[in-house]
Amino acid sequence: MSSRKPNRPSPSTDGPNPRQACPCGSGKRYKHCHGRDGSALVTRPFEGLASECDWVALRELVPAASSPIRLTGEYADRDVTLATVLPVALPALTKPDGRIFLGLQVHTTGEDVSRDIAASLLRALAAEPGQPVPSTGLAGSGPRLQDLLADEPLQVTVHEDFRFWLDGGEAGTAEVAASLEQANAAVFPTVRLPDLEAAYWCQVGDKAHLRWVMPQTEDELLAALARLSAAGTLDLGEDTRFAGSFRAHGVLAPVWDLPHDTPARKWEAPAAAFGERLAAALADDAPLTEAERRSRAGLRGRQVTLR
Repeated sequence: MSSRKPNRPSPSTDGPNPRQACPCGSGKRYKHCHGRDGSALVTRPFEGLASECDWVALRELVPAASSPIRLTGEYADRDVTLATVLPVALPALTKPDGRIFLGLQVHTTGEDVSRDIAASLLRALAAEPGQPVPSTGLAGSGPRLQDLLADEPLQVTVHEDFRFWLDGGEAGTAEVAASLEQANAAVFPTVRLPDLEAAYWCQVGDKAHLRWVMPQTEDELLAALARLSAAGTLDLGEDTRFAGSFRAHGVLAPVWDLPHDTPARKWEAPAAAFGERLAAALADDAPLTEAERRSRAGLRGRQVTLR
């Protein structure tokens, strides 16, 4: 499985067992990784945001996409666009007219990805128009995205490349031009399936996949997927195969292998039908059968943690 890649409740900040593997996916024990200074890693940083699953998808799975986001309070009149990637991997930049682009696929080293990205947004809000916003270390105890954004779903636009950086103009500096060329070379065809939250068809080389970020807890979703697997209804139809799941930011993104020559629009109905089967399985509170428990164990073995 290739990795080429809402009144808001407070996120869970209960730290994991210090002796267990760190949820960030580093492979180290928690006490030697994010738990080394005694602070708690926020394992589900986008929880409480409208479109949590799309935030995760744009952070980890979608190469080129953007969405307007609306701020609250004193910043409500600022024009801000969320983008998967910005030139030279900047965390944010301001346009000469004062518009702000906020990068999501940036390296963060704090305990809370939401707070780190919010810190970049605040620096952009304070910056002079036309200036890039460099990274400046950890965010400390500042506000989170959940404190700054209006409770509105993302309006995701998936792009074929990163020309949306330029607003129809030229790349400007040689550094930006080189960054644009490098970023465009890494883009693979991606389509967000309408009417389904955070479900993305993509084609990587000669392989096609559906990657669908889902909001349930890992245990809840795995139990439902195990019921479907044991019943033989985990696929999306003929010539499809459930490949496994990505684990990212506290949720799972199941992945299916698809025929590479079938266009994305053809998967809307099969995916919707699967969604109905999944809803029924999620509503089933009976104990798992022996066959379903075996299926769950197999599904756990087909998970990849993104970090």
